Amino acid sequence: MNDWICALASASLLYESQPTRDARAPVKTNRTRLEKRWRPKAGWGVPLAWVTLCVVWSSTWLAIKIGLRDLPPISFVAIRFLVAVIVLLVVSLGRTRLLPRGRNDYVVLAITGILMFAVNYTLLFWAELHVSSGLAAVLQATIPIFGMVFAHWMLPDEPLRLQKLAGAIIALGGVTMICARLLGFNGPLAFWGGVAVVVGAASAAFANVLVKARSMQLAPAMLAAWQMIFGIAPLLLLGFAVDGNPARFHWTATSVFCLLYLAVIGSALTFLLLYWLLPRLTVAQLQSISLITPPGAVMLGWLLGDETFPLSSLLGACLVLAGVWIIFRKAKIRGPTMEREEKAIQLPEG
Repeated sequence: MNDWICALASASLLYESQPTRDARAPVKTNRTRLEKRWRPKAGWGVPLAWVTLCVVWSSTWLAIKIGLRDLPPISFVAIRFLVAVIVLLVVSLGRTRLLPRGRNDYVVLAITGILMFAVNYTLLFWAELHVSSGLAAVLQATIPIFGMVFAHWMLPDEPLRLQKLAGAIIALGGVTMICARLLGFNGPLAFWGGVAVVVGAASAAFANVLVKARSMQLAPAMLAAWQMIFGIAPLLLLGFAVDGNPARFHWTATSVFCLLYLAVIGSALTFLLLYWLLPRLTVAQLQSISLITPPGAVMLGWLLGDETFPLSSLLGACLVLAGVWIIFRKAKIRGPTMEREEKAIQLPEG
């Protein structure tokens, strides 16, 4: 646990040292000084943070699978993000403004928080009772595909182009292949588990595009924290009603470890690293993390989780990854202060 606190302290230094700003506020940081400070001298930090996100988000699927052996899904996800909110608040305290500015911001945060964390993660945790961790990760990789469709209608400068449509069709073909195998061999519960992950991915994608369309003057970490607060509020009540008193759960050393790992490392730390990378990488470069986590999760589930690795799952996963890669393969590189070309940023959930 002390090692995790040290890791968060290091990440908080990165978060504090970056030029945080509101979405519509003018940049006051000197561009030359920023480029000299971060690009040539701290270039190692970018690949290190990127690799860390890939590894951590690949491992969260297996941690969820193991934790669900002892903990009920609704309370599991609620307690996970409750701990993550506390960590994000502690890290942000004294470094940025904690409260949204207006009523409209609260409304957007409530809607997106419920979709992102209540709907998405509840469906995901329930689905992992019936599907493998690798399959859940692959289906969650469809978040950028749904985001592309929603952005076409909600963001005028992001039309749905032929290349993106082709990538979406290829990726959805892979999803169909995987779900068809589940329906044929593992029964309807496994099939509906896959459907639940896809519905959760669509909810998360819509929430991300809505946040992008309704720019809010709130620091990224606090935006995530407020989304979690609104998202877990109904989950805490529902979990208590359905699962009972958390004190009576089957708490084991393994379940506690999985919960803390998912909350501190898999949620709080990853959000800090992600938003530190945000001004330093293009949208396509950030989204490429979602190309790495599904095969990483499949491999970890096979090596550590004693899960099957049939050829059909491999072929379906390859189609999904190929489709997502086609969608973003022509993205242009930009600096942290250059004009944005793409706005619909989809975050990998895990």
